[in-house]
Order: sequence, then structure tokens, then C-alpha cells
Amino acid sequence: MIEEKKLQILGIETNYKVAGKGPVLLILHGWGGSSDSWQKVIDILEKENIKLIVPDFPGFGKSKTPPQAWSVQNFVEWLKEFLENLKIDKFFLLGHSFGGRVAIKFAVNFPEKLKALILVNSAGIKPKWGPKETLIFYLALLGNAIFAKNFLKRFKDKARNIFYRFFRDRDYGKAKEEMKETMKKVIEEDLFPLLPQIRVKTFILWGEKDNVVPLKYGKMMKEKIENSELIIFPNVRHSPHLEIPEKFSEKIIEILKKNDC
Repeated sequence: MIEEKKLQILGIETNYKVAGKGPVLLILHGWGGSSDSWQKVIDILEKENIKLIVPDFPGFGKSKTPPQAWSVQNFVEWLKEFLENLKIDKFFLLGHSFGGRVAIKFAVNFPEKLKALILVNSAGIKPKWGPKETLIFYLALLGNAIFAKNFLKRFKDKARNIFYRFFRDRDYGKAKEEMKETMKKVIEEDLFPLLPQIRVKTFILWGEKDNVVPLKYGKMMKEKIENSELIIFPNVRHSPHLEIPEKFSEKIIEILKKNDC
């Protein structure tokens, strides 16, 4: 049976789902998602002697929004407090996309708490600038100069939304107003230098056709994380838990059974 509960974590009302019994698998959803995004997987895994805990990040789903912009480290501190409130010690940690960013930094800071780390189409490596990114940078500079004029200042926020939506990140335009500064802080942080510091067994799951975080980043993570394994889902894009929930869940069950010690 799936229960939905709430906790006050760092002063923020945090919504989360809990289901099943057995070794704990904590799932961190992606940007723009929530615990609801994982319903199909929860339905499958709760029957397999696995205890699932799936929170809504602050600012997403039914959780309240932080009063100021957060960095990845702020989300890590929130997660640590969340776990302490639930008295969870050793567990499996799964992070998808943005959730992978938080999972990476948590694994570096608190390896003793993890049985294994599972990264699913994970964000975290900052892309190097190509021609498109260079164009974006100069357009941004031009935009700041134009909208610095007093009579145009009132249009600056609207212009920034359009700029991010079409040139930088599709999720920016859809984000809650309070979360836009958080998104900018998060995507500017490059976690690539932290990858060699991950010491726990890591499983990197990736959709072969991901056009949001391309497979090349999964291969880079595999190369930099010493004790890691890359698992590729053919003809799958950015969200294997939504596209192939049964096959995806089978792989998660296999990982947990082999590494529950």
C-alpha cells in the first residue's frame, strides 16, 4: 500500500510517498517532476520486498518552495535532514536527471550511508561551449545591455523567460518564478570534478536516445567513477522509468538483490 505523508524539513513542508517493506530504495525525481512521476515503478517495486521512499523536492510536487534560491548543496542538506527524520541509515539511492545531481553530491559527502548509487540519465556534467553556447552568451550580454535602459527595464523578466525557453533550457520557462534562480544556480555547477571521489558501487542507467542529457555524459561518468557499471536501454530517451517501466524495474530489482548486504 502506498502512503503519502508530510514532514517539516529545514522549515519546508516536504511531501513524500512510502510503500513496500524491505531494503530501502530512495528515489530522487528530475527537474519538473515529482513523486507522481515514479508511480508506475512504485507500483511494480512495492510487490518485490523493497521499501520505497520517494520525496517531492522542495519547490516541486506537493512540497513547499524554499524562500530563496537553492544550490545543489542546499538540496543535499535537505536530503540529509529528511533521512535523519525518518531514521534511515543504510539505503540504495537513485537519482534521475536533476535528482542525479543531488545523488552525486550526497554520495561524495556521505558514502557510509549508501549500499549503492543508481544514476538514471543523470545531469551534473556542465557541457563545454560550442558555437550554440557562444552565441547564447553574446546574446545574453546584448540583452543585458538593451534592457539596462530605464524605459525597457520592465520588459527584462519577460525577455529573460523567452531567452531561456528558446536558447538555453526548456525547463526554465516552465519553472515556478521562485525556482528560476535556483535552476540557474544548479545548472552552473559542474559536478564532473567530484565523480572520481565517488567510492560506492555505482550503476549508471541511460536511455540510448536521450536528447536531454546525451549518452556521451553517461559514458563520461562511467570513465570517471571507479567502481561503476553502465547499463544502456536501447531506443529509450530521457525517462526510462516512464518509457519502459517494466524493463526498468526489472533492472532495479536485479541491482538491489545483488547488492543488498
